[in-house]
Amino acid sequence: MMRALLDRELRLAWRSGAEILNPLWFFLIVITLFPFGVGAAPQLLAQIAPGVVWVAALLAALLVMDRLFRDDWQDGSLEQLMLLPTPLVAVVLVKVVAHWMMSGLPLLIVSPLAALLLGMSLHDAGVLALTLLLGTPTLSFLGAVGVGLTVGLKRGGVLLSLLVLPLAVPLLIFATAGLPGCGRRAPGQRLSGDAGGVLNRQRHPVSVRHRRCAAADRAITRCACGRGHHNRVSKRLCGKRYINWRSPSGCTACADAGSPGWRR
Repeated sequence: MMRALLDRELRLAWRSGAEILNPLWFFLIVITLFPFGVGAAPQLLAQIAPGVVWVAALLAALLVMDRLFRDDWQDGSLEQLMLLPTPLVAVVLVKVVAHWMMSGLPLLIVSPLAALLLGMSLHDAGVLALTLLLGTPTLSFLGAVGVGLTVGLKRGGVLLSLLVLPLAVPLLIFATAGLPGCGRRAPGQRLSGDAGGVLNRQRHPVSVRHRRCAAADRAITRCACGRGHHNRVSKRLCGKRYINWRSPSGCTACADAGSPGWRR
């Protein structure tokens, strides 16, 4: 029964054609036009490419999301599906999977090409495609929730966008969080580095504090006698500031500034 329902949904979507081509063309047009708006700098495009691809995929998925239950609602087949001995949850799951296969899967296939067009490396494009593989089915399930609430309303497409977009924002954030500045670091390195830093601070709080406090800055000041420069080195150790004055000229007039050596 489940296989028959899946075949039915795929045949209906294949006959319409718009469910496949419209989001795909929209996705490619957005990716193509975006460099004209922000400039053609390769580093900038590679840095913002994950967000651009994900936003384009999200907006492209919204174009055909209302067709998830609308056609079945209009011809009355939705009530017939509810009367089947198959659980309603299974029917909805099949429809969502079929919707993703006809709308999300084409976007997933062309996403590496779009990432390469924006200057990402081949490895980073593959990682981006993996995030889309995990995230686009979630978009379909979120769309099923919104379509189920707005299927009986006239002009429910606008309301559907208002319902789905806030729910998709956390998905967009987490999907692109591990991919900032692609090409400059390995994907996932930012997240693992942040987690390692937190654990290191928890294990060795004193050593981290000493390393942070021991940063030194150098400042060159003019000697009072005009024959040399003071090499002033200041350090902060555990909140206390120490200053070392050195006079390359060996001038006695520099005694006002302080004798060589570390002084608080």
